[in-house]
Order: sequence, then C-alpha cells, then structure tokens
Amino acid sequence: MFGLFKSKPKAYQNVNVEEFKSLKKQSKTVVLDVRTPQEKTEGTVPGAQQINFFNPNFKTQIAKLDKSKTYLVYCRSGNRSKKACAAMGSMGFEKIYNLSGGIMAWNRDN
Repeated sequence: MFGLFKSKPKAYQNVNVEEFKSLKKQSKTVVLDVRTPQEKTEGTVPGAQQINFFNPNFKTQIAKLDKSKTYLVYCRSGNRSKKACAAMGSMGFEKIYNLSGGIMAWNRDN
C-alpha cells in the first residue's frame, strides 16, 4: 500500500557547468537549447541544437531525436529545461542532463 505513494524517480539529472562541459566532450552527446530564438542573444553553448520548448510542435520535434544518444539540455535559468527533460524522460529517453542555472550559469562560469 505504501508503494502507491512513492514518487517516480526523475528521468534526468541536474548538473553544474563543469559537469555539463565534461559530458559535452563525450561521443554521442547532443546539446539542446530549448529557449526561444529571441533568447539566443544572451549567448549559446557552442554546437547546440535549438528546439523551442514553447513551440506547439516541441514534442513532435523531440520524438524525432535518437534515443540512444546522451542529451544535455539548457534554457535561460534551468526551469524550462527541467520540464523539457521530464518530457523527454516520459518519451523514453534515458540519458538526459539538465544544466542547473541554464545559460546564465554557463555565461557566468565561462
């Protein structure tokens, strides 16, 4: 009975900038920027692929990605990318990492 109230483990891990950089160097890794195109003026992580979280086709675009790869996901502050990571986990992706603090943390630490 008590097992009914257990929360499902997160399908993703939150990582800091140094961990994100280390993971980025590995093969079969894709960096996803889930911000709007307008937000790119705040800077980008080199090599990032953009899929706007607010686009109505977001889940359709995510579904086309290779689930065998590792995904490093970021947004402006880390909140939207958490939602994107959770959505990816519910779609069967297993290797997902969220950049805590988003591009703001990336810019501060680079």
